[in-house]
Amino acid sequence: MEKFVIEGGYPLAGTIVPAGNKNAALPLLASSLLTEDDVLLHNVPRIRDVDAMLGLLVRLGVTVEWVGENSVRLNAANAGNEPIDPALSEQIRASFLLAGPLLARFGSVHMPPPGGDVIGRRRLDPHLDAFRALGAEVKLNRWCDLRAPHGLRAADFFLDEPSVMATENALMAAALTPGATVIHNAASEPHVQDVARMLLQMGARVEGIGSNVLVVHGSDRLGGAEYRLGPDYIEVGSFVALAAVTGGELRIEDVVRDDLRMTSLTFARLGVEMVFDGDDVVVPAGQRLRVRDDAGDATATIQDGPWPAFPADLTSIALALATQAEGLVLIHEKMFENRLFFVDKLINMGARVILCDPHRAVVAGPRRLHGERMESPDIRAGMAMLIAALCADGTSEIGNIRQIDRGYERIDERLRSLGARIERVANEERLPV
Repeated sequence: MEKFVIEGGYPLAGTIVPAGNKNAALPLLASSLLTEDDVLLHNVPRIRDVDAMLGLLVRLGVTVEWVGENSVRLNAANAGNEPIDPALSEQIRASFLLAGPLLARFGSVHMPPPGGDVIGRRRLDPHLDAFRALGAEVKLNRWCDLRAPHGLRAADFFLDEPSVMATENALMAAALTPGATVIHNAASEPHVQDVARMLLQMGARVEGIGSNVLVVHGSDRLGGAEYRLGPDYIEVGSFVALAAVTGGELRIEDVVRDDLRMTSLTFARLGVEMVFDGDDVVVPAGQRLRVRDDAGDATATIQDGPWPAFPADLTSIALALATQAEGLVLIHEKMFENRLFFVDKLINMGARVILCDPHRAVVAGPRRLHGERMESPDIRAGMAMLIAALCADGTSEIGNIRQIDRGYERIDERLRSLGARIERVANEERLPV
């Protein structure tokens, strides 16, 4: 076990390049099962979740070779419908993304329950409804048995929620199913768009990319592809918040501006200025963070939602940022009922936060924070704790950092390059929660 030891109070400044989109990497790796040809992916983040997905693919018979620091080649010519490793499956929610490709290619799959962050209920129903619509038989006990003995068939169906992973599973399954499949109420996040564009390269035809209605013209055979993942807009938002609370000037290179429109609008309500310069975004130094009230002096509200609304994965980041902004703001996490349960860690550091219920917290700032010992319950809460620790007085320790490593590549090394005082050290004793 390892922990981070952080000495706060130093501005983060300099230039950084965001890693590839974690939430695109996982379905794109799974899509390698759709073809017997090589799939070459670039800008793949070297994180724990990627390692877990690659481990699952290797056990299915996929050949995996890192051909560059962030480039990986996969070949599933000899892949089989082997049992999914339950130990690896429970490490990541995205393990269930194997269901669509395996069902489409082999006609059946026996899936263990997925794992991942404990941030609230995360329904499998949209996945299963999509598979049923495509002609699969579904049996669900603790494990999930999917069968399509006569093959899948193209269909026109409506998802009961715009689930990202269900949309990706449906896209991949439909791509290897001849005919035109129409997916209504589809998710449209940038990583869903990456999956659709990857399938285009593999030989499927996908209409409506970026919208909530996708038309997939599938085929009985897909070819290989070479694809470069886009930058992780969640990581970009995390670095913007880190720079804003520590007071340094930070340039983040090679971003996609369209992916950051709602992040820019939302962070501006907390007083954060983001200046776009070509393909870069600059966070100016020494910003005065101040909450902008809603019209009529109403309390400002920040709430998440499906794309293009404010991303749920940035809610924890926004809450930590709000502790350093002058004024009062309501953080409304509408999508996951456990995501805000880390706020007691920030309260122990001196933050003024009232947890109203599982979905809402009121933050009053600014508050001078002080170092504390704590543990990370999930990826984004871990980053929120890092944000708080880096602007706090004194030294903080964050345990259970494997959670942070699941989503942020070499975060300690990259933060040190920006002037952060952070070290990764062995942790022999269990830290108090």
